[in-house]
This record gives sequence, structure tokens and C-alpha cells, in this order.
Amino acid sequence: MKIKANFLSVLATGAILFSCASAGDKTASSDDEIPQPIQLFNGNDINDWTPKIRLHEVGENYANTFRVEDGLLKVRYDGYDEFNKQYGHLAYNTPYSYYFLRVEYRFVDEQVKGGEGWAWRNSGAMLHGQDPHTMLKDQDFPISIEGQFLGGNGEDERTTLNLCTPGTNVVIDDALFTPHCISSTSKTYHGDEWVTADFLVLGDSLIRHILEGEVVLEYNKPQIGGGSVNPYDPAQKTDGKLLEEGFIYLQSESHPIDFRKVELYDLAPYKNDQEKLGAIIQKLL
Repeated sequence: MKIKANFLSVLATGAILFSCASAGDKTASSDDEIPQPIQLFNGNDINDWTPKIRLHEVGENYANTFRVEDGLLKVRYDGYDEFNKQYGHLAYNTPYSYYFLRVEYRFVDEQVKGGEGWAWRNSGAMLHGQDPHTMLKDQDFPISIEGQFLGGNGEDERTTLNLCTPGTNVVIDDALFTPHCISSTSKTYHGDEWVTADFLVLGDSLIRHILEGEVVLEYNKPQIGGGSVNPYDPAQKTDGKLLEEGFIYLQSESHPIDFRKVELYDLAPYKNDQEKLGAIIQKLL
């Protein structure tokens, strides 16, 4: 599934399809403009974000879990006695549909006491998420599509930019994919190194996870369905409903993590201009 990102983009049968481009193929012209990125994290504060941490009301940033220090958006647990499954999510206050998202992250320090074994060096970016104000107080995860971030232990292979699906399903290779998670084809990133994670999200048609210019995972038709979210308001979970847009979240799952960039290129203005959309995507990659 690993595909070189030096390709042209064409819109066909309702989804972006890519074909490899040789050096002699047509490329995007210098006249094609790339939209200015929206800095979701402004480097100074999280005033444009809303925290939702399990067992706490929406908007309560329990124990200063999410904070800005030294120009970084940090997730920390120094105010916790024990994690107690207080899974946290920080939602950007504006929902998006068609976009290219770039996140730069690194795992640091040690996991907080009480964190699950699977949550060691584990975080993620939630895409097409439900409105945080519709989550229940004790809900563990937002209904969303998760681009999962994982860090290595210095020895074993552990892919990142995997897919997990709290309250959702996707289509892979023309078949509905219902398991909770699937691994990408990425390499392992060990230690505290910075990783740049890119996501191409095209409404309810296509989502691609991209690392170092290579597609490491792709799927179609994100939709509500399945389990792995509990509890939830039944009114928010209409199984089979395609997810055309939603909120972007960053996770706190018990291991400290830093974010130094969270920026978004809004592609919605170009969704009906197939040629220009393809040229912009090619340039972003």
C-alpha cells in the first residue's frame, strides 16, 4: 500500500485517484496557487480549542493536561495521581470537510501511573469527530476517525499513522472494514524524534495517511458504525451515516507528547475544480 507521492491527481468516480508521474509527465504549473495554511495551533495558547476529558465536563482542562509552554502544545500528567482511564481530547473549534492536515509531534518522558500498556507512546489526531459538546461526561472517545500516533521502544517495529475507528467504520479495497484498528506500512520512529504526519481528507470519499511523502494507509467512505466508544448519546450515532465533515482532535491517552505544528490547508473551495484540486494536492506533497 506504500505509494510514492510524486504523482498527478485526477478526480474519478467520486474519489481522488493517483497515478505515478515520471519526470517527463505534466506537473503543476508555477501559476497554481497553494492556499495559505491555517495555523490551528498558534504557538501561544489553545483559546481556539475545547478540551473534553473523560469524567469531566466539556471545556474543563483537568489538571492542566493540555498546555502551551516554550511555543509547544504539550500534553502532561503532572497533576494526576493516577490516570484512571481519563482519556482526553482537545478539539479545534471549527469543523472541516476537505483539507490537508499537517501535524508535527514527538513523544517524551514517561507514561503516567495507571496508563494502559497499549497506550505507551500512543496518541493521535481524530478526524471527522463529533462536536465535543455532544459527548457524554464519561464518554471515552469521540465518535471519529483516528490517525493513530505510536512511538517505538528502540528495538521492535511499531508502525505509526495507523487507523483506529471509535464508533466508525471505513471502506478498504471496496469492502467495509469493521475491526477497530489496522496498521499502516510506515517505518518505526524511536525515541523523542519529531515526526511529521500528513492527512489528506476529502469529505466522505477518501482519507490518506502520509509520511515522508509516501502514502502509508488509505481508505474510503468514513462512516458511523461499529463499537469501541462507550458510553455515547444514541442520537449521535446513526450507523451507516457517511462522515462528510467534523472536528479535529488531539489526544491525551496517558503518555506525554509535544506538538509544535498543527496546520491545515482548506481544500473545500476547490472541491468542484478537479484540475486545480489535483495540482494543489501534488504541490502540498
